[in-house]
Parts: sequence; C-alpha cells; structure tokens
Amino acid sequence: MTGGAGYIGSTICSALEDAGHTPVVLDSLYRGRREFTTGRIFYEADVADRATLNTIVADHPEIGCTVHCAARIVVPESVLDPSSYWRENVSKTLQLCDNLAAVGLARIVYSSSASLYALTERFEVSEDDPLAPSSPYARTKQAVEMLLADLCGGTDLRAIVLRYFNPVGADPLFRTGPYEAEGSHVLGQLVATAEGQRPWFTLTGTDHPTPDGTGVRDYVHVWDLARAHVAAVERFDHVLGLADKPIDVINLGTGSGTSVRELVTMFERALGRSIPVHEAPARPGDAVGGYANADKAARVLDWRTELTVQEGIASALAWARRRSVVLGAR
Repeated sequence: MTGGAGYIGSTICSALEDAGHTPVVLDSLYRGRREFTTGRIFYEADVADRATLNTIVADHPEIGCTVHCAARIVVPESVLDPSSYWRENVSKTLQLCDNLAAVGLARIVYSSSASLYALTERFEVSEDDPLAPSSPYARTKQAVEMLLADLCGGTDLRAIVLRYFNPVGADPLFRTGPYEAEGSHVLGQLVATAEGQRPWFTLTGTDHPTPDGTGVRDYVHVWDLARAHVAAVERFDHVLGLADKPIDVINLGTGSGTSVRELVTMFERALGRSIPVHEAPARPGDAVGGYANADKAARVLDWRTELTVQEGIASALAWARRRSVVLGAR
C-alpha cells in the first residue's frame, strides 16, 4: 500500500484489516501522518526506492497486490508547481512499476481520479466517455493511466484503475480521517470555517454552466471508497478475466451530483447554524465537475455506496472533534 499514511490510503488500510488482510505500508510521510501507521507494518521511504521495495518483498513474500495511492493531489498547487507533480506522480510511478515488475509483483490497483473526464451536458460520466483533464494534477493522473496501459500491454503487469471524484468523511471507527487542520478540499474548508480557523468559507466559481452556477461534485464517503479498493484487491483476477484484457477502468461514485452551494447548505444543516460565505471566481485548474456512473462497479466489484453525503459531513465534523486527540496539536 503506497501512500498508506495518507487520508485515503490509511482508510483503505483499515478496510483491508477489517476484511482480514494485512496491509504493508510504504509512505515517505511527505504529507501522511506517522500516527496512521501505528500498529501496522510500515516502511518509511519514497515509492521509487528500489532497495526498500526489495526489502519489503524479502520480508513479506506473501504480498499479492499493490494498491498505489501515493500522489500529490492539490489542484491549485499543481498549477503553480507542475514539475513536482509530474515528477512525483508520473516519473516515480514509472520507477515503482519497473521495480514491481522486477520483483514479480504483477497486480496493481491504481487510485486514479474522475477529474479526467470532459464535461458532459448531463454531468454524468461513464468509463468510455471522453477525457479532458483541466489541471496539471488531473493530467498526471491521465498520464499514469496511459503509462499503466502501455506497461500492461508489454510486460507481466496487470492493473485495475479506480476513478472517483471527491472523498468525504472519516473512518466510521475514527481510526483515521482528514489530517490537515485546514484542508484544501471543500469539506475540509467548511469544517475549518466552522471551527473558527478561517474567517469565512470561500465559494470559488459561481458562474459555471450548472443549475446554480457552482461546480457539481460527486462526494463519496471515504469508507465506501476504501471498501471498493478492498473489492478490487479481492476480485482482481475475476475483474480482469471478465474484461479479457490486462488493465481495466472502473468508476466509483454515488450516481448523483451535489453542487458546492448545495453542500454548503447541507453542511450548515448538520452543523446547526450558518457560517460566513464569500463568493469568489474559480481557481486556476478548477473543473465544472460531474458525477460518476458506477454501474460497472456494481456489476464487476459487487460494490455500491452505502453511506450518504450527509453521513460524510457528520463524520467529518465528528472526526474534527477527535483529530487533536488522535494526532495531537498541529
């Protein structure tokens, strides 16, 4: 599990453990938290570090699949510093894949992004819809998917690519959750505003071609996303057998979209009070958005979302009250 000390990666680790698996975590701790590795097999190193991978395989020859979650993910940051995103997300993934092939670890579940899709009039996107990533971050995700397709076509590597939009919430048992006190994503910023860490919530982009002018997002509870990754690991050979090819792409999502303005209203309802909101132009790289058609995930992974956006908001607020206890002051 690369990136297993991060928000999504650590939650996947918990879901794997609950399903009876033992995750082996590889994380540089560039953004991840050491606290999320407590009680887990953990190697602190870069994902491109071949010596560490050799050690991991020697220590744990039973490993059967790599879940690759490590990446830089902040869209505005990727606009300002694209070279680091291409180096960390693409170049190092190539090195990781070369190293995995060399040690015989052929199965890869890649945590990708639905931000690759082009805007559609219906806002719903399926796996075969056109791609038009609108930020350096999203383009690095597309590049890795292309890289995996080529490697799976010419080597023994095989891959399942999972595309999804916006994770929200925390592990239901509050073992892990969003670790930044003021996250870069919408729900994290709403929580920070509610806690008084921000003077107001900035609603960026109000003139999009959407019903209320704000971006449409598919807010998926992070626990549902974690369960999907477990299903991809457990059904890996079955999925690729159905596809009859060495790589397949699967959308994860709720099957419906929520605008940012609607999310603010839902958040205030869960909070029990209003928060100050300022409207501003869209940030560089911001996408109009959409939501994922997840029919294929239901068919091949037997996966559907079980938790609602409202439950994601509630768990994010509950986690915010516990975060300082789990992680300490920061």
